[in-house]
Amino acid sequence: MKKAFFRWCAVFWFGWLAGPALAQDFVLQTETFKPYVTAFNENDEELYKQLIPNSKAWAFLSQQIPLFECPDKQLEQTYYFRWWTFRKHLKQTPAGYIVTEFLPDVGWAGKYNSINCPAGHHFYEGRWLRDDRYLKEYARFWFRGGGSPRAYSSWAADAISAFGKVHSDTAFLTDLLPDLVTDFQEWEKIRLDSTGMFWQTDNRDGMEISIAGLLGQKNEGYRATINSYMFGNARALATIAQMAGNKTVANEYTRKAATIRRQILTRLWDDKARFFKVIPRGTGSLVRADVRELHGFTPWYFSIPEEKHAVAWAQLTDQQGFWAPYGPTTAEQRHPGFQLLYEGHECQWNGPSWPFSTTITLTALANLLNDYNQKVLGKRDFWNLLLAYSRSQQRIREDGRRVPWIDENLNPYTGDWISRTRLSTMENGSWSVKKGGQERGKDYNHSAFCDHVISGLIGIRPSHTNELVINPLLPEDTWDYFCLDRVPYHGKMLTVLYDKTGKKYGKGIGFRVFVNGIEKASAARLQRLTLSI
Repeated sequence: MKKAFFRWCAVFWFGWLAGPALAQDFVLQTETFKPYVTAFNENDEELYKQLIPNSKAWAFLSQQIPLFECPDKQLEQTYYFRWWTFRKHLKQTPAGYIVTEFLPDVGWAGKYNSINCPAGHHFYEGRWLRDDRYLKEYARFWFRGGGSPRAYSSWAADAISAFGKVHSDTAFLTDLLPDLVTDFQEWEKIRLDSTGMFWQTDNRDGMEISIAGLLGQKNEGYRATINSYMFGNARALATIAQMAGNKTVANEYTRKAATIRRQILTRLWDDKARFFKVIPRGTGSLVRADVRELHGFTPWYFSIPEEKHAVAWAQLTDQQGFWAPYGPTTAEQRHPGFQLLYEGHECQWNGPSWPFSTTITLTALANLLNDYNQKVLGKRDFWNLLLAYSRSQQRIREDGRRVPWIDENLNPYTGDWISRTRLSTMENGSWSVKKGGQERGKDYNHSAFCDHVISGLIGIRPSHTNELVINPLLPEDTWDYFCLDRVPYHGKMLTVLYDKTGKKYGKGIGFRVFVNGIEKASAARLQRLTLSI
């Protein structure tokens, strides 16, 4: 009798921890996708281990990530590959869990090998993990655990708020409000000057050796990057302050956001070039640089521009602008300063494709297609960019095998990982210890990918409210089926699927959305759906 009682208690307890959603009848089965992780492990030279080694990768991922299935198996493979690499970067420290950028220790990192430059990407990507503890502790680390939140430009408040749109927790966000306000104030002290604009150096913007950066004193410039980040942070602070019932702070940061937005639209927009540009700092004038750079799309990451500014996006698909087979170039190809060098610094942003910037661009493009009434680009352009990005995340090994790969920067014409090629031969044919050692950039966590599939391609648009919009950016008649399953959202589980014939998943013909296994919305074709959570 006692044994039966204890068994009942165990079932009840663990069932309660997992939540009612985990008891539902899911569409996709985890074991279907285990071969991906098995292959990744077999092809991997596991040089650096952190919280979850390869031997435990599948046990972790099968319980933590949304499952995704589609007819394009290379894209599907990249989706699981990027979760597999993200898992490598979870690290347990005395200050709690953090997410790293490099697996080996690098000399320019902060405490516990942390670097805040890609932290925004970490939050946008990692918010789709089922367990919210990892990112909650990571957020606290930056402000209470010895992190350096202003070592590089950052949209920390915005990204933490974006995490809160998936894992709704008002108490968590409002508890961090004083830290986030202090962070914003410190940014104002060090990077806001008498022009009313924020400035940054190339290096501390995470974008060494850019064309416009070379024009400013000490590579300083008023850039669309840091100004957009600070707008995003101000807007997030206003939202969190409203949650906290602090109208004074909410009003203050609403005003700050409006001021920053006005500066971006009036000072950094070039009407002739029809693009957001850098103003070099310290030159005695406030003249914009004569080059379009990919980070000029950053304002759309936060939906800052007006509809008239959408003309800038014509440059993305222009082969003299940013378009290239292995990802968009970081500078327009028609500019005389555009370069692809295999000498000098291994990290240059004057031409190579960088997944960091491609991530910004994809999120910005998704916002353009969701939030703006424009005809410059459409769903097909998002699809083409995502596909090119997915195809670029590969490497042909010395034995001739093609394997999934993510590293630092690419040759946009050949797909060669430039930094890796440089670093692997830097010191008489061996890896440079001073530059981070063997395979510094392998599994580099400086970008996102899965978030583009979830919130972009499949179209789950998270919100702090109970209203959920799902707006797929997959072009009509591209796939006969897809399914995104086991997606954590506001304490529930979402399933989004499309089945042209109704025979693939047995749930009926067309586009369908389920919450905890119960159908909540449907349509005969892919279209924008709105439902209440």
